[in-house]
Amino acid sequence: MRPVRALGRAARREWGPLWATVRAAPVPRQPRSARAGAASGACSRRAGQKPSYWTYSGLRPARRECVPGAATGRTPERLRAVPMTLAAVGLTALLQVVQNRSWGFGPVQTLGAVRAEDPLWAALLRTPLSLFVPAPDLPVWGALAQLLLVFGVAEISLGRWRTLLIAYVATLAGTLYARIGVAAGPAGLFGLPASDALEVDTGPSAAVVALAVYLAYVHRAWFTGALVIGAMAAEIAVKDNLAGKEHLAAIATALVLCAVSARHDRRRLLRRRQDLDVGAGTRSGAPPIRS
Repeated sequence: MRPVRALGRAARREWGPLWATVRAAPVPRQPRSARAGAASGACSRRAGQKPSYWTYSGLRPARRECVPGAATGRTPERLRAVPMTLAAVGLTALLQVVQNRSWGFGPVQTLGAVRAEDPLWAALLRTPLSLFVPAPDLPVWGALAQLLLVFGVAEISLGRWRTLLIAYVATLAGTLYARIGVAAGPAGLFGLPASDALEVDTGPSAAVVALAVYLAYVHRAWFTGALVIGAMAAEIAVKDNLAGKEHLAAIATALVLCAVSARHDRRRLLRRRQDLDVGAGTRSGAPPIRS
């Protein structure tokens, strides 16, 4: 039992802050009638007892009393907290269906397929949609699962606009790296062969990797962050391809964003301490001086 308990403590230290953030996600308000129906279905009531429900405190089950209008953590309620993620999953599934039709493959490639040989202006215009176009050589359920899990947690923890910004910057970094690597040639340190210029670059994997690293930094899940970086490095060692190197570019972008965020947090903390020191210096125990 001791190894199991030690593993549970390590898991709580690693993912406890992240789990608490996800559990405390705000849920959009419903009409009063719908809210009352949801509360009656989510909570259990016994004679002489307040309505309650079962949840988890860390990794242990715990009973909580129901609060009218509050989310109980049920899956349908929790999904309403991630509308951007649900829209991204729906868009990805729709593009997968369309590009597998004879009439839809061409338009999807025209609007969302990015290649290193394309003009820069065309690649920049296609990059936002390419994030949601599934890679043709990978199963679509993997892309949908990545979006639902990582984008959902990021939307709850960081907000939708911050999540979209990190995802787009990471995808753009991979796109620009492909162009620079092909221009440098295979002889360069991070160069790519000329054949990679024809490879279609789509899918959310680079954005997912960058968001995973950034979330690990925000919630201090250092082991998880190191595991993601190590897995991407192992991917390059096993299969040296364009996608793996773009993942490393996305990781480098996420680390730069983490450094920028850490510097901003330090400046804000220093400014707050200075404000507190100034406020404490203006208040003393002596009575005010009257002239």
